[in-house]
Amino acid sequence: MPHDTPLIATIVAGLGLAFIFGAIAHRLKAPPLVGYLLAGILVGPHTPGFVADQALAPELAEIGVILLMFGVGLHFSLKDLLSVRAIAVPGAVVQIAFATALGLGLALWLGWTVAGGLVFGLALSVASTVVLLRALQERRLVETERGRIAVGWLIVEDLAMVLALVLLPALAGLVNGGGEVVATDPIAAYFDLGIGGVLGLTLLKVAAFVALMLVVGRRVIPWVLHYTAHTGSRELFRLAVLAIALGVAFGSAKLFGVSLALGAFFAGMILGESKLSHAAAQETLPLRDAFAVLFFVSVGMLFDPASLLRDPLPMLAVVFIIVIGKSVAAFVIVRVFRHPVGTALLISASLAQIGEFSFILAELGVQTGLLPEAGRDLILGGAILSILLNPVVFTAFGRLRPMLERPAPAVAEPSVAAEPVPDAVEAATLAEPAVPTALAGHAVLVGYGRVGSLVGAALQAQGRPFLVIEDADQPVARLQEEGVETIIGNAASPEILGLANLAGARQLVVAVPNAFEAGQIVAQGRAANPGLAIIARAHSDAEVEHLTGLGADTVIMGEREIARGMAEALAAQPDPRPEEAVAG
Repeated sequence: MPHDTPLIATIVAGLGLAFIFGAIAHRLKAPPLVGYLLAGILVGPHTPGFVADQALAPELAEIGVILLMFGVGLHFSLKDLLSVRAIAVPGAVVQIAFATALGLGLALWLGWTVAGGLVFGLALSVASTVVLLRALQERRLVETERGRIAVGWLIVEDLAMVLALVLLPALAGLVNGGGEVVATDPIAAYFDLGIGGVLGLTLLKVAAFVALMLVVGRRVIPWVLHYTAHTGSRELFRLAVLAIALGVAFGSAKLFGVSLALGAFFAGMILGESKLSHAAAQETLPLRDAFAVLFFVSVGMLFDPASLLRDPLPMLAVVFIIVIGKSVAAFVIVRVFRHPVGTALLISASLAQIGEFSFILAELGVQTGLLPEAGRDLILGGAILSILLNPVVFTAFGRLRPMLERPAPAVAEPSVAAEPVPDAVEAATLAEPAVPTALAGHAVLVGYGRVGSLVGAALQAQGRPFLVIEDADQPVARLQEEGVETIIGNAASPEILGLANLAGARQLVVAVPNAFEAGQIVAQGRAANPGLAIIARAHSDAEVEHLTGLGADTVIMGEREIARGMAEALAAQPDPRPEEAVAG
């Protein structure tokens, strides 16, 4: 007997169409998220055919935001967060103020009220968590100094939006209710605290949440995870990770008024101090990616393509504010704080889009009567277009960077020396453009983590010429201290791999754990030099077959080598049986 299953239909339609259009986008050399957004438009209410559940899709997407921020928190520490506060806090505040002013000016030009303009400007000022983190992850920049500044900036924006969401109903009460403050918080409403009291109570609750996480969470969360790990059940361990991420996020939102994303970030940051943080990150990865895709689908569902034809000029103005206005403001702010051009451009590109908080603000603004519905349509259209343009912005800013850095040597040397260089990658890229290696008959080692560093030590001990391709700050700094020739960047990029002179090399050692990325490197290496000896690593028989099919000569599977080592250790042990029993 058939029955209605909106949850299953939404997930199947969302993920199925996202896969199809994401694959088409990838084939056309476009970012897959373009396909995800198109899939959302097709299952949305503004196009004919199947319409996914309008309430379920955003909730499913919120799970993706929670898991994404939890994963970022796992790789972040309180020390990292505090280390970027000097730029992230004032930078985010000034950038929000500037973008809000631009949005207010556009709203007044359209004939809206000042209150509506403030809501509109705030919605245009805050970047999307998912889009920003996806962009950083694709470029492997999350754990660099520039990435930490971007994430810290994002956390400050989230805190500012939490305050805005709490104060918005109170502002609506003052505007629409003849001076009466309307508070959504039950405590503020019961005691009639007024707008100042509402703000103070919100700050107090956020401070209480942070204190609770630092004092209690730092002890309880790692203990729970370690206890579960000792049970020996991987299923329970995976369940514990998900329960902590989702439970802390939901509890923080309900009890302290903190956003779900912010609660999840703090849970991940606390858990990141545990030795099991790497395993926790791996367990959440598949679900995180799946639900993050649903986020883009849900964004696409909100968009009405006809709005581009109804209000072309206001829409263009909105996109200009998001992509150009915010970017220019962020660039100037970062440069005022004497950070390098590369850092300023990365922050600018990262913030040149809007997302989930913008939708929440727009919806609340319409509900409270502060923002006209036309404002919500413009915000949704601006979000879609800015997300689509974001990869283009990253590429454009990357090409703009050499032009902005070129005049720097003409400036007096003391001013250049005084500019702080935040990380090893930035230092190398600021020093001079990358040049091809002069080595020949050498080995090319890709990745200098736990495996790659051991391979590098062996090559050094044997006296073989080699170079390393790496893009993470700490390994690059270690390589530079050791005097090892290093090409900084992602080896999957043809431009980076081309600097290693694979045509003249003897061996290519691919020590990165990601089989998909390793496959791209192996395929390019084989195409560049048919006689090149290629050695790679894998974690399963399927990965061994994949890498061998792409041209690897030898693929080492970790589990197989562990088993071989155990067997050799057993063979070296004396047989405990009596000699006559062995002989018999």
